[in-house]
Amino acid sequence: MKNFKQTLLSAGIAVCTVMGMSAVQAEDKMEKMVDSIHFLIPGGAGGGWDGTARGTGEALTKAGLIGSATYENMSGGGGGLAIGYLIENADSNHNTLMVNSTPIVIRSLTKVFPQNFRDLTLVAGTIGDYAAIVVKNDSPLQNFNDFVAAFEKDPKGTPMGGGSAPGSMDHLVPAMALQAAGQDPTTLNYVAYDAGGEAMAGLLAGEVAALSTGLSEALALAEAGEVRIIAVTADERVPAAKDVQTLKEQGIDATFVNWRGFFAAPGLPAEKVKAYQDVIAKMYDTEAWEEVRARNGWVNIHNSGDDFLKFLEKQEETIGDLMKKLGFL
Repeated sequence: MKNFKQTLLSAGIAVCTVMGMSAVQAEDKMEKMVDSIHFLIPGGAGGGWDGTARGTGEALTKAGLIGSATYENMSGGGGGLAIGYLIENADSNHNTLMVNSTPIVIRSLTKVFPQNFRDLTLVAGTIGDYAAIVVKNDSPLQNFNDFVAAFEKDPKGTPMGGGSAPGSMDHLVPAMALQAAGQDPTTLNYVAYDAGGEAMAGLLAGEVAALSTGLSEALALAEAGEVRIIAVTADERVPAAKDVQTLKEQGIDATFVNWRGFFAAPGLPAEKVKAYQDVIAKMYDTEAWEEVRARNGWVNIHNSGDDFLKFLEKQEETIGDLMKKLGFL
């Protein structure tokens, strides 16, 4: 009887050991599946997509969650060139993650490109970047209500710049804020620049009265004393810009957050998708990520898999309704 019990005990230990080893091996295999990531960036260097991809790669490698990260900027077609490339080369892009954000919703609605987020493999939404309204450091406009007052007197003579086309996010944000302030947003004199850098140069040259941009892109120039941020579209003050009032604090009931996240090629094997999602989820608990996040003034917005799809479908509906009201659709 004793020998029988010992045999059972030994067998149980062996099974547990094998199961434990299998779990470890499965974990190792999962991590090896994402030993390196090639980040595809649909815009030029220095923009929000570029910063998000490089910041994520920095955090993942510093934290030891992946071995290496590479980056490729592919501008063109409002982001459509990179999306088309990812779809057309799906079989050879299993180690590629493309960064994108709210514009993938807006530009598919306005038919800038024929694809939408459903044509890709949704991996995860990762962060939110609030929008900011920025003026030159010597501008007489001290807050967004000052801009509203100037706009009310002379809409055409109070131009708002942005780093993307009319009807884009940079256009929608001030239009939404003006509408909430009781103004006619369709009369906004929106000046479209080719990218965020050119838009900021236009502001500094005095070509526009104010600039609509991402908070993370505005912070560095604000800290250097070249511009002032007169409003941020968060629900409450952002630690990275604690001296800047929200639109809500200025009596304007408008908020907006531009999510950013990652997509993979269509048809990516489920286990590979899961591996990407797992390393991204682990990233949030690392000091390396917190350093990157805080530096850029981002907020963590983690939506993975089906939750990411539901989030995008809701945004598509909300933005579509706003664009119809403003006459962009």
